[in-house]
Amino acid sequence: MRSIHRNLLVFGVALVSAVAVDEVRTHGQQAASNDYPNPYKIENFGQLPAGRKVGQTYGIDIDRDGKSVWVFERCGAATCDGSPLAPLLKFDSSGRVVAMFGSGMFVYPHGLFVDADDNLWVTDGQAKNGKGQQVFEFSPTGRVMMTLGTAGVAGNGPDTFNQPSDVLVTSNAIFVADGHGGDSNARVVKFDRNGKYMKEWGRKGSGQGEFDTPHGLVLDPQGRLLVADRGNSRVQVFDQEGKFLAEWRQFGRPSGIFLDRAGMLYSADSQSGVPNANPTVKRGIRIGGERDGKVRYFVPDPEATDLPGGGGREGVAVDRDGVIYVAKTGSGGVFRYTKGATTSTR
Repeated sequence: MRSIHRNLLVFGVALVSAVAVDEVRTHGQQAASNDYPNPYKIENFGQLPAGRKVGQTYGIDIDRDGKSVWVFERCGAATCDGSPLAPLLKFDSSGRVVAMFGSGMFVYPHGLFVDADDNLWVTDGQAKNGKGQQVFEFSPTGRVMMTLGTAGVAGNGPDTFNQPSDVLVTSNAIFVADGHGGDSNARVVKFDRNGKYMKEWGRKGSGQGEFDTPHGLVLDPQGRLLVADRGNSRVQVFDQEGKFLAEWRQFGRPSGIFLDRAGMLYSADSQSGVPNANPTVKRGIRIGGERDGKVRYFVPDPEATDLPGGGGREGVAVDRDGVIYVAKTGSGGVFRYTKGATTSTR
């Protein structure tokens, strides 16, 4: 449920007017700022059995009920390789775990998407021992319904991935953000709803339609595909056929993005603030209107100074009441952000 606009999933490709495109092109030229109010308080989230913790986590989304939280974590550690633990966890709104499955299936849990039927789509971003480099669809009870990619094989063909970071599903298409920097891929791959390869776009670079770590995906109310192009410190906007429409830089260096039912875009910046990546920009969650591009709030990452090379709060999801859930790589964990007294980040 990357976007809470579930009605989006019944539409095909949306037409975008020239006026709308001009608007997003213009507001995309703004730079990320640290100077916004912060009305949120932060607390730990998620209760697991004694002796177990939530490991490194990027994948996080909201169940169709609008309140429960699905998490795709790395088996209490930095990888699931060799672990007997289940990495797919469902928490109720109080933080109590109510379901878990997927043990022994994954190497490097990464992206997570909950579709309109409450099925779970996940990406396994590395390969080892004949596993990984795949996309899976699960029923809510853990039954495997579809797989994409070739287990344990990295590639750039129609049936292989190289470090797939995220997945998003509509009523008639599956989109995979394939790549995680370095020598991995840098593309978006489109399949039909039965898993048949349709097309792809993108290559490594910083131009329009090029990527450097396509790390997250969102569909907006107009049917446009938003890509968190993390290595290029921008969100890129496309139609569903891969036509470039806009780029937005005011949301920082996005690892994760989420669009709520009110049209607010949430961007989790986990890598800014170093010499080669937005040195004056702080890490945290930037929140702004998707239509006008105006950032309204900024919640700084309270641990950013302890993580000079990255590994901060990367995944973001928002429930029907506006509660923000944030997933952390690094030492792992999930956090809940709720509105409290307004403070300034100046």
